[in-house]
Amino acid sequence: MKVCLIGSGNLATQLGIALFKKGHEIVQVWSRTAGNAMDLAVQLNCQYTNEISLINTDSDIYIISVADKAIEQVLSGHFCGNKLVVHTSGSTPMELLSPYCENFGVFYPFQTFSKSKKVDFGTIPICLEANTPQNLEILKDLAQSISKNIQLINSDQRQQIHLAAVFACNFVNHFYSIGEGLLREKGIGFDILKPLIVETAAKIVDHLPKSVQTGPAIRNDKEIIDKHLDFLGNHPDLQILYQQISDRIIQTIN
Repeated sequence: MKVCLIGSGNLATQLGIALFKKGHEIVQVWSRTAGNAMDLAVQLNCQYTNEISLINTDSDIYIISVADKAIEQVLSGHFCGNKLVVHTSGSTPMELLSPYCENFGVFYPFQTFSKSKKVDFGTIPICLEANTPQNLEILKDLAQSISKNIQLINSDQRQQIHLAAVFACNFVNHFYSIGEGLLREKGIGFDILKPLIVETAAKIVDHLPKSVQTGPAIRNDKEIIDKHLDFLGNHPDLQILYQQISDRIIQTIN
């Protein structure tokens, strides 16, 4: 397919590379910042622009991968016509596209991306939604060219998936950061936690998270919990967080 990438961030970069490697023609990259558009265009051997009015109008599909609040601004460029336009947002309803496009949908690779870290799209769930069965088939063909894990997900389900991911990914990563800071206070490197983190993550491949919960809260060990709260005396905000999370875990017992 002839693809126009609207965006040059983490997701757009990795998705563009994956599509390019599978033989799709990336016709153009648009980005608000010309330098970013150029950097990605060089990798994809295509044209680039930072002007919405200059977005190519001869592509088969337009993949909008920008911040949620910028989607409608981009759509105001009137490049849609009857072409298939999709966004890649986890939290934006598909119908946001309807005032601007005849053919539209969602192409949502469910993964965390960084420009500098290569990813294997083969196992990444790609959540699809479209306004017609015909457009859904087009998206399925495109998705299946890069991934074996295709999910037909409506907007309500996708927003719930995104919410779950914030808890399971974004918040957990912030907890890693808290742990790193507590270790640093005592001159200990973060590396000591990595085997524990890897083993904990490995367990939930074959088990539900609740069934492999460990720690003082699941044992309702109030003596250890109180001791930990004392250790956090210089961090009253973390004391509150520790107590709230511990209480939440204790509530799940039995």
